[in-house]
Amino acid sequence: MPHREGGDPPPALSSTARTSHHRLKDQGRTERAALDAVLAAGFIAHLGLPAAGGVMVVPTVYGTDGAQLYLHGSVASQSLAADAAVCVTVTLVDGLVLARSVFEHAVNYRSAMIYGQPRIVTDPQEKLAGLRCVSEHVAPGQWDYTRQPSRKELAATRLLALDLGEASVKIRTGPPDDAGSPDAALGLWAGELPLESRWQQPVADPALPAGHPVPRHIQALAGTRAYQAPAGG
Repeated sequence: MPHREGGDPPPALSSTARTSHHRLKDQGRTERAALDAVLAAGFIAHLGLPAAGGVMVVPTVYGTDGAQLYLHGSVASQSLAADAAVCVTVTLVDGLVLARSVFEHAVNYRSAMIYGQPRIVTDPQEKLAGLRCVSEHVAPGQWDYTRQPSRKELAATRLLALDLGEASVKIRTGPPDDAGSPDAALGLWAGELPLESRWQQPVADPALPAGHPVPRHIQALAGTRAYQAPAGG
C-alpha cells in the first residue's frame, strides 16, 4: 500500500454516474482500500460486455497489480476482444440473512464493480507479469513451481488489462433489519447463516508416480478458507 502522511485521508474510490451509490447507500464504501480488499479476497470475476445479438457475461480468473485488473482468456474467445466498454464484477457471499418476513430476507456479501474499456496486453514483459499476477492470485507459489509458458502458449493466450480507476464497492454485514418492526412479535427465529468455503486435501493426478509429494505451497492451502474472510470474520 502507498505511504500516506499522518493527516492525509485514505485514497477514495471514483465518483461517477456509474459508481455513485443511489440505493442502499449504507452498504456503499468510498475508500479505495475496500476495493483492494474485495479483489484480494475474491477468486472469480464475471466479465459483462456487448455481444452479437445482445449481452454476454463470462466467468474468468483474474489478478491485479494494484493499478489494473488482469483478465485471462484465449485468443479464440469473442469475450476478450477489448473493443468495447465492459463491467467486471467480483462478488463474495458471506451468509444468508434470515428475517421474520420473506420481504426482509437478505444476503451478507462483498461486491465490487469495475467499469472501463480494457486493452489487450501485447508487450511480452507485461504479459508475463500480468499472467503471473493471475496465477499467483489463484494459486500462490504455483508460477515459480511449474514450467513457464512457451512462446507458442503465450501467443495462444489473451490477457486484458482493465484500469481500476472507475469502480464501486458495496458490502452488507450483520443481522436482519426487522428486530424493531411489528414482525418481532411473531415469535419466529431470525438471524444469520454464515457461509464458509474451504480448500480440501489435494488429490494427486493418477499419472503421478506413487508417493510423489505434494508441494508445500499447495499443501499449505488444504483446510484454509478458499477466499479471505472479512475483518472480524
